[in-house]
Amino acid sequence: MTEQSLSVRDAIIQRRSIKLFNGELVDRDTLVSIMEDALWAPNHQMRQPWRFIAACGEEGLTELHELLKEYGIPKWKELSEDALEKQMQKFKNPGAYLFVIVPEDARQKERLEDYAAASMLVQNIQLLAWEKGIGSCWKTPGFLDNPKFREALGVHTGERIISMFQVGYYNEAPQPKPRKSIEEVVTFFGNQK
Repeated sequence: MTEQSLSVRDAIIQRRSIKLFNGELVDRDTLVSIMEDALWAPNHQMRQPWRFIAACGEEGLTELHELLKEYGIPKWKELSEDALEKQMQKFKNPGAYLFVIVPEDARQKERLEDYAAASMLVQNIQLLAWEKGIGSCWKTPGFLDNPKFREALGVHTGERIISMFQVGYYNEAPQPKPRKSIEEVVTFFGNQK
C-alpha cells in the first residue's frame, strides 16, 4: 500500500483491523514516526501513562518470534515442524509489533483513566498507520499476563500489557462490518425534540 492523505473522518471510517499481513517489514523509522505522533493522545493530568516495547527488523522480530512460539503456541515442542510453522504464521506475517504497557495504579479511578488514555493512543496509532498504508490489529492473548512472558519481554512489576499490537503491510483490506445505527446507541436526556 502507499501513503495516502485522508481527512480525519475518512481515516476513522476507512480503517480496518488487519489480520492478514503480507509479511513486508515495517522499518524502524516509520514505526517511530507513527508512535511519536500518536503520543498527542489526550490523557488525564498529563500522566502520559504508557510505554512501548517494539519489535521490528529481522533481528528484533526473530527474537520476538521465539518468545511468541514458547508462550503463544501450547505444546509447541510436541508439534511436527510443519504444524509448528503453520501455527507460527499468525505471528510471522505482521511487519512489526508494539506492546503497549500502562502502570497498574492501585487507585481505581486513575487505573481506568490510564487505560482509557492508552486506548486513545492505540487509536491514534491505528489511524496514523492507516494513513501510511499500514494496517494493524489490537490483540490481547492470555499469555500477556504470564509472569515468565512478561519478564522475558521486559515488563516491570506494577505494569500491565494492554495490547500486543500487530502492525504491517497488507494486500487487501477487509470489507466493513455493519455498525449499530445512531438511533440504537443514543438516548437524549430530558425533554428534547
